Amino acid sequence: MKNAMDQLIDKIKQMDNPTVMGLDPRYDMLPTCITKKYENTIKGACEAILEFNQALIDATYDIIPSIKPQIAFYEMFGTDGINVFKQTCDYARKKGMIVIADIKRGDIGSTASGYSNAYLGRTPLLEKEEPIFDVDFATINPYLGIDGIKPFIEDCKQYGKGIFIIDKTSNPSSGELQDLKLENGNTIYEQVALLIEKWGEDLRGEYGYSSISSVVGATYPEQLQTLRKLAPHTFFLIPGYGAQRRKSKRHCTRV
Repeated sequence: MKNAMDQLIDKIKQMDNPTVMGLDPRYDMLPTCITKKYENTIKGACEAILEFNQALIDATYDIIPSIKPQIAFYEMFGTDGINVFKQTCDYARKKGMIVIADIKRGDIGSTASGYSNAYLGRTPLLEKEEPIFDVDFATINPYLGIDGIKPFIEDCKQYGKGIFIIDKTSNPSSGELQDLKLENGNTIYEQVALLIEKWGEDLRGEYGYSSISSVVGATYPEQLQTLRKLAPHTFFLIPGYGAQRRKSKRHCTRV
């Protein structure tokens, strides 16, 4: 079974494009040529979002290697929204795209195992196991230490999956915690980087990068350089490159 990070890097090399397309749909910003087809209800909104997502995937699957749907934008629509999240992930994978579920889960014990079962592993039934979301990668919060990470690592090993662990984030207030100094002289984000590098030692692939990798915001380029030196085998998922938030025109255009 090929390392999940090797699969992602293969795709990047094949398309000569390191971009990941975030799918964080805002119903009020969808093109009216889509929304007018559906009722102004939760179910109608979800149907419009799915059509919009599938159109984006159709337009980009042969030039962009990966998508990253943020689950909050689907959870807010309840069970209909969760169904759209899964349908979006399944549709992208059928088109050959790598799917990164932006879920930022972080807990311990059986709860962490449950999260990992849902997204990366298998959900146990009587005498069999079933995949649920079955994405390629998930984003994880490391605040609870290795207890909250280990179940995901085990599923990464067993099923050829990967995780991106939150390290230095792109938001303005990230430094309130992440930049605090520890007794050993490291900042918290530097210490997290060292832990991620250590946690991923057994999952390094042919390109030298581990499937246990990190999220590092491009809004802090100096810290990005520091982290690259501290974690040479850690692949970076980098939000904040360019504009993260733009005003959208609600009309349809040809892609």
